Amino acid sequence: MKCLVIGSGGREHTLAWKMAQSSHVRNLFIAPGNAGTSEIGTNIPVPAEDVPALLSLAQKEMFDLTVVGPEAPLSEGIVNTFQKAGLPVFGPTREAAQLENSKSFAKEFLSRHRIPTADFQSAASDSEAADILKEWGDKPAVIKADGLAAGKGVFICDKRKEKEDALRQIFKEKIFGPAGEKVVIEEKLEGEEASFLVITDGKKYYPFPSAQDHKKIGENDTGPNTGGMGAIVPNPFLSDTLQQEIIREIIEPTVTGLLKDGIVYRGILYAGLILTREGPRVLEFNARFGDPETQVLLPLLESDLFELLLSSAQGRLIGHEPNFRKGATCCVVLASEGYPGQYQKNKEIFGLKAFSNDKNVMVFHAGTRKENRKVYTNGGRVLGVTGVGDNLSEAIEKAYRGVNKISFEGAYFRRDIGRKGLTFKPSIC
Repeated sequence: MKCLVIGSGGREHTLAWKMAQSSHVRNLFIAPGNAGTSEIGTNIPVPAEDVPALLSLAQKEMFDLTVVGPEAPLSEGIVNTFQKAGLPVFGPTREAAQLENSKSFAKEFLSRHRIPTADFQSAASDSEAADILKEWGDKPAVIKADGLAAGKGVFICDKRKEKEDALRQIFKEKIFGPAGEKVVIEEKLEGEEASFLVITDGKKYYPFPSAQDHKKIGENDTGPNTGGMGAIVPNPFLSDTLQQEIIREIIEPTVTGLLKDGIVYRGILYAGLILTREGPRVLEFNARFGDPETQVLLPLLESDLFELLLSSAQGRLIGHEPNFRKGATCCVVLASEGYPGQYQKNKEIFGLKAFSNDKNVMVFHAGTRKENRKVYTNGGRVLGVTGVGDNLSEAIEKAYRGVNKISFEGAYFRRDIGRKGLTFKPSIC
């Protein structure tokens, strides 16, 4: 089989790495890929957002399956385009991907189908948003750019000035461009966050192990949001009982609600949740594998990833329940100095081969490029180092063991990924 993975980040390196292990996959291509993907397949210099060029490539090469990694091409309707051309493709259609690319669409969907989420209102202008916040008074609020903002379009505001600053940046400074033409204002909920992913063919779905992302740039969850600074599996805050509640109250009504709305959702449905005292609530949906959640989920997957994704794309997922090994994983992201703001590129990376023979430490490339056999930084999030262990403590230790062997000028990483999970003591009822 000949396959294409679209994207250039850590998620796509992980997808390609796992796809390459399939006995069915003989030729693997990544567009555009990075320094890491070049070691396991053939990089093709076509941007992930260039849907016409990707279609032309797929028609020429006749891939047996194309896997779409990032959200941007999904929102542009790449799946619709490939399906119309009769090309096998994994991912949701443009209509289904609205769950991610429009916060207002997602919130209205949740409200319509009575799926638990925070109270909200939408605004299409600075003045309209200001009027809503005036009605809300002094209570904290979360202000979100309606469109795609690479995981950075969220402002958690406790004070009036923070709300004013958020609205100024979105509407007047236009830091998110078209993604900020509309905002969603919602109540601030308290609790631990959780990433809950399922694979679905529109009717049948299977859950993946629970995960926890670490969004903030600073330790102890401080500073601005990022695309993700690390993740762990399993999420210690999600008991078996809570997971069943999530499936019953959130996942099942979401899949059936989409069908009622005339949308067949095939791909990964990722529910970003917050575990409140009243129960799990949906913060957001993603219409694809998470990043860095993919880097902690796929190392535990024992099933054939190609078979799993193809069965979803073809609408025949039943009987293909994914099997995961027992244990835990931890991914620590190494970022460029200054991220998620301005940062420099082209810093040489050292130590990447230091643990090439260690099966329990993996390095997934994100913002990297290769030149003359040397690897250089090429993005904000540069690498994700994943440790695998029998328990969370072992996984964390192995991840940081790997991190400490890698260096590049200005490298930054959080030193507390998974720490809360180690100290959490579940209550016994």
